Amino acid sequence: MAGIAPQPGIMDIELYVGGKSHLPGMANVIKLSSNENPFGPSQAAQEAVRRVVHEMHRYPSSDHAELRQAIGETWGLDPERIICGAGSDEVIAFLCQAYAGPGDEVIHTEHGFAMHRISALAAGATPVEVAEQDRVVSVDNILAGCTARTKLVFVANPANPTGTMIGLAELERLAESLPPQALLVIDSAYAEYVEGYDGGAKLATQRDNVVMTRTFSKLYGLGGMRVGWGYGPQAIIDVLQRVRGPFNISGMALTAAEAAIRDTAYVEKCRAENARMRAWLGEALAEHGVSSDASTANFILARFASQAEAEACDIYLQGQGVLVRRTTGYKLPHALRITVGDEASCRRVAHLIGLFKAGAR
Repeated sequence: MAGIAPQPGIMDIELYVGGKSHLPGMANVIKLSSNENPFGPSQAAQEAVRRVVHEMHRYPSSDHAELRQAIGETWGLDPERIICGAGSDEVIAFLCQAYAGPGDEVIHTEHGFAMHRISALAAGATPVEVAEQDRVVSVDNILAGCTARTKLVFVANPANPTGTMIGLAELERLAESLPPQALLVIDSAYAEYVEGYDGGAKLATQRDNVVMTRTFSKLYGLGGMRVGWGYGPQAIIDVLQRVRGPFNISGMALTAAEAAIRDTAYVEKCRAENARMRAWLGEALAEHGVSSDASTANFILARFASQAEAEACDIYLQGQGVLVRRTTGYKLPHALRITVGDEASCRRVAHLIGLFKAGAR
């Protein structure tokens, strides 16, 4: 093994740790650690999978034409400018693989999604972190961080784990001001939770230096199926299609995603319920002395007085059968990210945090 070594950058990647799903010795755990839709996938998506389960021995579509058509019809986009991946994570990896490498720089923000940095390192590029302003992306800081080596700029909007976002005018200013060799990637995994927000689709339609990524893992409740997509200039998508594996998404996942995106009534129901309980949870935590920024996603970043208090609260919640997410890895050690669950789960976690703050340790 002395002469066998991975590519530069690989060993700088810390292994990704997802939100906990289980607690030893506990049943009926309330999982609020992974930003999942508490209502699961729509009945239409479930039924669609049941209809094709007998076709598991068949290779899936290699061009994803039916799903791309459904996405295009739903969002008013050209299907030819859409690429599908195993989650938007894979599309992010495609972008780094195709447009960044040794000697290149990839910008990500201070509290941005971990896969932006990881995918840059995996491609051999140098990740460059820029500061946010009070947990909000700063366009000025991003532009100040750009150099002649900048090839990709990742902006999560809404952002994970903060739940904050910037307006379309700021995104447009960023796209207009980037160096000519740089591509702006708007990571819009939580865009569906924002009423009237297109995730940057119009910008990606009009400009040749903007790509938008989306996912079926959040509002559509298909995290276990691993389906995401990207949209951008035809020339960029053509490049990404060359590095995409021909059968990167299973047939059942493609079928489920197509049914899910067409079930608009279910989507609206889930969006409305999330908005209702998100507002309630934020107010309930504030009453217990736990602050948070106004979230535009399906989670709340609950901020405590110190890292020690946040960790103690997490331990207390686990003891009561509730799982949330620590955000130390996102440079927010004094905070816990709490998924907006159903009403019973939201009331339960708020009640327990109230008890914790009152001294029940």
